Amino acid sequence: MIQWLIELDKKLLLYVNSMHSPTWDATTGWASGKMSWILLYAGLLLFIIYKERPYRFIFTILFVAITVMLCDQISMLIKYLVEHPRPSYHTEFGFLSSHATSVFGLAAFLSNQFKHFRWSLFLFAWAVLVAYSRVYLGMNYPLDVICGAVLGALTGIHCHMIKVWTVVYIERHFADRKAVKRQAKRHEERWKKLNNI
Repeated sequence: MIQWLIELDKKLLLYVNSMHSPTWDATTGWASGKMSWILLYAGLLLFIIYKERPYRFIFTILFVAITVMLCDQISMLIKYLVEHPRPSYHTEFGFLSSHATSVFGLAAFLSNQFKHFRWSLFLFAWAVLVAYSRVYLGMNYPLDVICGAVLGALTGIHCHMIKVWTVVYIERHFADRKAVKRQAKRHEERWKKLNNI
């Protein structure tokens, strides 16, 4: 069963890798490069600041950073535990793809955050392009990016859940404190009125 899966993985890699064209060479190279990631993160940062309430965007940015960090570190840990080589002659291991894990983690987190169909479609289309680029460029096997995408999506969903719980807890905590202060102030005013009678 495992051997059959490995053979299928290799065949899929060769099939994707054989469909070269100047357009796809440029597109996939750009999608996997650092500049595209810098532009993506800068755009996301501005969008989060624009969409979120003044105090909530801090939590969103914080948990976006936590999501990306977790995706990166977990995928790197798995790489050094599994030690599965990349298709190309490269010193690092390939399973699972850190690119796919991070970009799908980000897409899952922000899709749950903003719940907007077109926004979610763009994020997951971008994630698929990045994952495809890794196979197209011969940096990862298809199974590397598929497993990375699943891990990233699960990480993004769970990080968003924790973010929601954190914000709700903090808002309720401060709301309770404000309610207690208001109640104490009312009692103080009533006491003053009674003393003045």
